[in-house]
Amino acid sequence: MADEKKSQQGEWSSRFAFILAATGSAVGLGNIWKFPYITGENGGGAFVLVYLLCVLLIGIPLMMAETLLGRRSKENPIHTMEILAKEAGAGQNWHYLGWLGVAAGFLILSYYSVIAGWASAYVVKAFFGSFSGASPSEVKAIFDGFVASPMQLIFWHSLFMLATMLIVVRGIEKGFEKSVGLLMPALFALMILLVGYAMTTVGYFQGLNFLFKLDFSKLTANSVLVAMGQAFFSLSLGMGAIMMYGAYLPKDVSIAKSSMIIAGADTIVALLAGIAIFPIVFSNGLQPNSGPGLVFETLPIAFGNMFGGWLFGILFFMALVFAALSSSISLIEPAVAWLIENKGFSRKKACLWSGLVAWVLGFGTIFSFNVWANVKLFERTFFELVDYLTANLMLPIGGFCIAVFAGWVMKREHSQQELDFPDNLSYVLWSFLVRYIAPVAVFLVFLNVVGVL
Repeated sequence: MADEKKSQQGEWSSRFAFILAATGSAVGLGNIWKFPYITGENGGGAFVLVYLLCVLLIGIPLMMAETLLGRRSKENPIHTMEILAKEAGAGQNWHYLGWLGVAAGFLILSYYSVIAGWASAYVVKAFFGSFSGASPSEVKAIFDGFVASPMQLIFWHSLFMLATMLIVVRGIEKGFEKSVGLLMPALFALMILLVGYAMTTVGYFQGLNFLFKLDFSKLTANSVLVAMGQAFFSLSLGMGAIMMYGAYLPKDVSIAKSSMIIAGADTIVALLAGIAIFPIVFSNGLQPNSGPGLVFETLPIAFGNMFGGWLFGILFFMALVFAALSSSISLIEPAVAWLIENKGFSRKKACLWSGLVAWVLGFGTIFSFNVWANVKLFERTFFELVDYLTANLMLPIGGFCIAVFAGWVMKREHSQQELDFPDNLSYVLWSFLVRYIAPVAVFLVFLNVVGVL
C-alpha cells in the first residue's frame, strides 16, 4: 500500500530533513523553560534518569507508532485514521482520533503564537537595552505593562503567525526543509554559545548541581508521573504533527532510528537549556521559578545586570523564537493538508484560512491577560481553559488511542512492513511497549493532570 503511494504534498528529500523537521516540532518553548525547572525540583540527576527511561519506554515507541500510521496512509491525520481503520477492518469512528489531533494542534497554535510573540518582542527589548541595569521591580513592570497592552500583543502575535504562514505556504522542500535547515542548526549553535557563556559565571557549578545532583530523596511517585508526562508532551505526540510529518516520509527511511535520534536531540536541547539558564540565575542571586516567569521576569534581570548580558539576552530570546517557529509550522500543517486534500483548496488558500482562524482564536489568549482577565469559565480564563483542554485532555487521549490503534487494532503485518525491523525481537519489544507500557503510562499521566491521582 505505502510502497506505491506518495503524499499529495510531496516527501522529505532525505532522512536528515525529516529528523530536522520532527526535532523542530518536538523542540519548543517547553524544552527551554519547563524541563530544566522540573528537573531541578524533582531530584536533578535522579529525575533525568527517570525521564530518559520514560523517553525510551514511552516516548520513542509512541513516536514510532504515530510516524508509521502517517507513512502507511500518506494522508492527513483525519484521512489516515479513516484509511487505516478500514484496512484493519475496524469501525469508522477511528477517524475522530484524526480530528482530535488536528484540533489539538490547531488550538495549541492559537495560544503558542501569542507566547512566541512575547519572545519576539523581548528580542527587540533586549536589543534596545530595556533590561540594562533594571531592578527586579522594573523588569516586572516591563512585563506587566507589556501583557496589559492588547495592541502590543496583537502586533507580535500577528507577526509570528505571519512568519509561520509564509513558511508553510511554500510547501515541504521550499518551506519546511529550508526553514528547519536554518532554524535548528541556529538553535543548537545559540544554545551552545549560551552554555559557553554560562561556564564563565560564578554560579556555573551551582547550576549543574541543581540540575544533575542525584537526589533520590526528592524523587516521588508524582515525580515519575511528571517525567512520564514530560516525555510524552515534549515529543509533540498526540497532536497530529508527527503523523503528518510521517506521511511525508520516504519508504526507505528507518522509523526506529529516526525516532531515537529525534528523541535524543530533543532531550539534548532541554538539558543544554538548563545548563545555560541556571548558572545565570544563581550567579545573580535569583531564585529559579517555573513557567513564563523564569523567562520573562527572572532572566531579564540577570541579563540586564551582568557583563555581556545585552548580547546574550538577545541570543537567548532569539533561541526561543527559533524553537517556537519550528514547532508552529508543524502545528498548522495537519489542518492545511486536510483542507488541500479534502476541500480541494490550493496550499496558498488553505494556509491563509488556517492561519486566519488560528490568528483570530489567539485574540482570546491575548485578552485573557488584560481586558478579559476577570472573565472566567469553569474558574479559568480563555487561555487557561484552552491550555487545560489541549494539554490535559486532548493530547493524552490522543496518545492513548494512537497506542491502542497501533498496538491492538492495526494488523501486525502492516506495522511490521512500516517499521521494517532487521529482526523479530525488535518488533516484539516495540509491540510490547506500545500495547502495554505506553497506554498504561499515558492513562496514568492523564489521571495525574486532571487531578485524580
